[in-house]
Amino acid sequence: MSQTVALHTLGCKLNYSETSTIGKQFLQNGFSVVDMKDKADVYVFNTCTVTENAEKECRQLVRRALRNNPNAYIIVTGCYAQLRPQEISSIAGIDAVLGSNEKFEIFSILKNFNKQELSCIYVSPNNQLNTFGFASSTDADSRTRAYFKIQDGCDYKCTFCTIPLARGNSRSMNPKLVVNEFKKLVHQGYKEIILTGVNVGDYGKSFDLSFSDLLKKLIEVDGEFRIRISSIEPNLLTDEILNLTAETEKICKHFHIPLQSGSNKILRLMQRRYNTEDFRKVVLKAKERIPEIGIGIDIIVGFPGETEQDFLDTYNFILDLPASYLHVFTYSERPDTKAIHFAGFVEPAERKRRNNMLRILSDKKKNYFYSQMIGKKLDVLFESKDGDSIKGFSSNYVRVINDYDEKLENQNCIVEVQTIKNNLASGIIKEKKNSVVLEIL
Repeated sequence: MSQTVALHTLGCKLNYSETSTIGKQFLQNGFSVVDMKDKADVYVFNTCTVTENAEKECRQLVRRALRNNPNAYIIVTGCYAQLRPQEISSIAGIDAVLGSNEKFEIFSILKNFNKQELSCIYVSPNNQLNTFGFASSTDADSRTRAYFKIQDGCDYKCTFCTIPLARGNSRSMNPKLVVNEFKKLVHQGYKEIILTGVNVGDYGKSFDLSFSDLLKKLIEVDGEFRIRISSIEPNLLTDEILNLTAETEKICKHFHIPLQSGSNKILRLMQRRYNTEDFRKVVLKAKERIPEIGIGIDIIVGFPGETEQDFLDTYNFILDLPASYLHVFTYSERPDTKAIHFAGFVEPAERKRRNNMLRILSDKKKNYFYSQMIGKKLDVLFESKDGDSIKGFSSNYVRVINDYDEKLENQNCIVEVQTIKNNLASGIIKEKKNSVVLEIL
């Protein structure tokens, strides 16, 4: 009987692509992959360090795995492992801590998975994080969407962020390899391919190739597909990308753009590369060029020095923007960042209040945006059965629901929206399309 492994991902879509590649290595070495809630011989946790909650969750998951099987071999890797290896190794029951360079070398580094009294640490120094580890989903995963890493690391120095420390400087996959691997994923039958990275819009500097140049190469690939650019810095959302999005159906009408604050004072403290007026111009230009565009915005509340007026500036700034939803994060003190030493501590209760206010605003924005879709025809990729229903996302990131029909699974359909209820759109299916969805994060 083969040994079993359970894998769990914390954090971003980039981590999901890397976990999938780790899982494939276990399959190639004779393991069977089981669910996290099941008893497994080996548990692998691919961690995040963006917030304190992610680290707490990692500890809780390790304890839960050991309750399933006290003799299980526990591996922790990812950003948290890179930055806090000693801290992780002190958690009872953990056997191996692998850093960012080592996460794809499990079977080279670990000769067996026999539980030891002491944990082992395999973590390269932060200044040696310069390799590019290939990562993508495999045919063992869901066939609707695949995660595919094209970029890693970040050259930005935001004062709240530990990611550059955990992943090193910005680096990209060779563009020829990107196209070739993309074609392979399409051949495997995926209908959605999610291009991931720490800062995807920064793709290609070492190859003297811009992100828009890569997009042009991808939309020339044979086959029916669409490209979703789902997270891109405002200073990197260029006119070329906007024009491509407007001119072809192969790029989804949806951008997710990190703002972080609507106060120029706070943006300067964060060391972001734009001000509020820059951000406004990008969003309004996108909306003017592509009227049906869906726009998501990242916000951090409770950053050191954020006064009530700064928060109100943020709230009112977003209120006036044509955003379709918000991702709201409460500021979390991270070791080894500049911001942890800043004055102007915001009490946790106040951070929570501000977070709640923006979440309510997000709901209002989403409801309004969805209501504007009534009577319009949306290109929707349906996924898999969900009870008696089936759901999918439109090109402009509207969540659509329909009565379950197995013929809709993993299919692109044109849906004429009739009603909106509980943040879900529904309507009449006008036609089916055979297309591949390419989503970029």
